[in-house]
Amino acid sequence: MLVELFSKATQGRYKILHLTWFAFFLTFVIWFNFPPFATTIAQDFGLEPAQVGTIGLCNVALTVPARIIIGMLLDKYGPRLTYSVLLVYAVIPCTIFATAQSFNQLVLGRLLMGIVGAGFVIGIRMTAEWFPPKEVGTAEGIYGGWGNFGSAFSAFTMVLFGLALAFLPGAFQFPEMENFRVLLFPPFQTDILNWRAAILGSGIVGALYGIFYFFNVTDTPPGKAYQRPKSARGLEVTSVRDFWFLLVMNIPLTAILMVLAWRLTKVNFLTMGGMYIAWACLIALYAFQTYNCWTVNKDLLSGDKVYPPEERYRFKQVAMLELTYIVNFGSELAVVTMLPAFFEGTFGLDKATAGTIAASYAFMNLASRPGGGLISDKMGSRKWTMVVLTAGMGIGYLMMSTVNSAWPLPLAVLLTMACSFFVQSSEGSTFAMVPLVKRKVTGQIAGNVGAYGNVGAVAYLTMRLLFTDASAAATGGEAVMSTVNAQFFQLLGIAGLIVAFLCVFFLDEPQGSFAEFHEGEDPGMHPHPSVLPEEQSARLM
Repeated sequence: MLVELFSKATQGRYKILHLTWFAFFLTFVIWFNFPPFATTIAQDFGLEPAQVGTIGLCNVALTVPARIIIGMLLDKYGPRLTYSVLLVYAVIPCTIFATAQSFNQLVLGRLLMGIVGAGFVIGIRMTAEWFPPKEVGTAEGIYGGWGNFGSAFSAFTMVLFGLALAFLPGAFQFPEMENFRVLLFPPFQTDILNWRAAILGSGIVGALYGIFYFFNVTDTPPGKAYQRPKSARGLEVTSVRDFWFLLVMNIPLTAILMVLAWRLTKVNFLTMGGMYIAWACLIALYAFQTYNCWTVNKDLLSGDKVYPPEERYRFKQVAMLELTYIVNFGSELAVVTMLPAFFEGTFGLDKATAGTIAASYAFMNLASRPGGGLISDKMGSRKWTMVVLTAGMGIGYLMMSTVNSAWPLPLAVLLTMACSFFVQSSEGSTFAMVPLVKRKVTGQIAGNVGAYGNVGAVAYLTMRLLFTDASAAATGGEAVMSTVNAQFFQLLGIAGLIVAFLCVFFLDEPQGSFAEFHEGEDPGMHPHPSVLPEEQSARLM
């Protein structure tokens, strides 16, 4: 794979895979550039723990609607353009956050940053276009795992970059540069960390790569058409019952944003009146989303359209994958956000060391998420792969709930990595199935499933804040966070075991799980996606 990335072939499938996972990698580096600096930023701005937690919530909040919207745009315009535009956009929230002078500006920056986290769903469709079903689990696992490693890279390098860039304030001593220096490097920095330059720099790198990506990939291999739905305004379903099921499953996407609006009142970002306005807007958004779904499916609902058996799919499959992504990726997002502070507080470590050790959780993405996809490809049952990995994740989190300062640090790190393996392998197993549900709406299905990951993250982080409030009222000192951490990991573990149980009874094995070609493809119409352009030409001659 690595050899082909640098070969003369312009559109080999492994080159596309590498360029795409690196695009995802950069979105995660950018999306998670806050947690490594959380305690430093809290000191600079004098933030309370609840305010820091709210910033973490905001970081994942808008990713919920963003993944839905990105999925629609992806199916309509293709992954090449969609990914490129998103990467260029990333510099905007990075600039807002890096130049913030108040808590409200920090919140705004992180809210807009959540859109960057929607990049994941784009590569799901791109990878599925270039790899056949029998290999799509491994390919999607490599894409997701190596890209997801961006959160770990951010955790253990952002502080180092901040330290390396600490000389910059002194470099801007020329009078004509004074305004720029004051804007980017205000005098209230602590811990000699230039976190502003590090965060801004990550956005600039992302924008430059977005331009590079646009000129170096194509949506499909030569000779293969990109299938688009007739309308991308809403998800197309194939039965009346599934239409109502779709509307029910859209409710949590709106409800979790209403929870976030309520939480923002607790840190005085929104007044109660502002919260009610936000709720009204969210309800209106749900109504608009429902109207769009009706528009796409109105012929089905009126009886004017009946799908033949070969074109049908069961929305139950999408719903079950949404639940699995709540408990695996949702928990990963929540844990990555709090893990550096967990190790720092539990074991009395400095920020850089805690960030590096906490990165062991996400570091496993390099092997575990591809491993989940590979197991799903090779074991002969994608359903039972999902059940076993999700149950293992639940048990791992329950074990992590017992970690405290009495544990040997190496043992705590090993447990963290073992739990991480099951979490990310479960994620790989989820997206080994997503491209096999209904190909032409893969972007929207991936968007919905991905959005549920963020629903889980916001729900878990909100529960953690509630645990913190309850523990602070009942106890005090270090006992507060120790109790909160135990309750938090117990919540993650129990949720994982419940979803694993549901998968046993309600998750079906996708049709064509191990076929040579995707549903809807005619093998005679285009060469196999593994063939390189020059090989295609030779065969066609």
